[in-house]
Amino acid sequence: MTRLRLGQVEYLNCLPVYHALEEGLLPLDGELVKGPPTRLNRMFLEGDLHCTPLSSIEYARHAGDCFILPRLSIASDGRVASILFFSHLPVTELEGKRACVTTASATSVVLLRILFEHYYHVEVELCPVEADLRTMLKMGDGALLIGDDAMLAHQQVIRENMPVFITDLGQAWKDFTGERMVYALWVIRREFAEAHPEETTALAELLSRSREVGMGELPTLIEKAHRRTGLPQPVLEDYFNNVIRYDFDEDYRRALLTFYDYAYKSGIIEERVRLTIWGEE
Repeated sequence: MTRLRLGQVEYLNCLPVYHALEEGLLPLDGELVKGPPTRLNRMFLEGDLHCTPLSSIEYARHAGDCFILPRLSIASDGRVASILFFSHLPVTELEGKRACVTTASATSVVLLRILFEHYYHVEVELCPVEADLRTMLKMGDGALLIGDDAMLAHQQVIRENMPVFITDLGQAWKDFTGERMVYALWVIRREFAEAHPEETTALAELLSRSREVGMGELPTLIEKAHRRTGLPQPVLEDYFNNVIRYDFDEDYRRALLTFYDYAYKSGIIEERVRLTIWGEE
């Protein structure tokens, strides 16, 4: 069998799922491939990865090419703290303005588009650029950052008392729809799963178990995250204890389909989406 290549988003939101694999606490018969979401999306869709956390919007566009692994997602129930929109003006006053969006993200850019159109009712030009808060805010009236970049930029705003508005997209989505938000799904290529069903089931179990181990070692994980990013420990404790979620039960599935419904209404995807989950008929 081809040696498994497993994508790992190099942000803190994936750390609880991968900590046990990185540290050898659980055995992975394969290779971890790290990168930002958009790079891993591309590698997976081109066949260079067998399994990865795939941006939710990319699953919608390529649902026929893969299975969702059960019981696991990257999600929030309201505030997400790592997907933030920084702006010179309140979001409702951005009509006709330009906003810069990180090139590292897929789902978050779509979420911002949906919120602008259906919740805030403003038309804003979105310009993809490299992630740097000051540069982005010079180029436009707003800046979308995700992951560690967003959390570090938030600390920069606090430290430097920058006169900007901060909109948490997870909280905005909750305020708009009343739903959770699912940002990414662990998926496996369809041809691999169908050729190696036992290995696929074992991988799904391994990732679920790895999440349990990671969340059971939060003090160690928080210290590791602090060393990697320099973010204050209270911020990290709040993030892992109270903010980021990894569930994918019926409530999260319904929330994801709500997101897809709005993406369809906005013409971002061409058809309604059906979730195909490994091990379920």
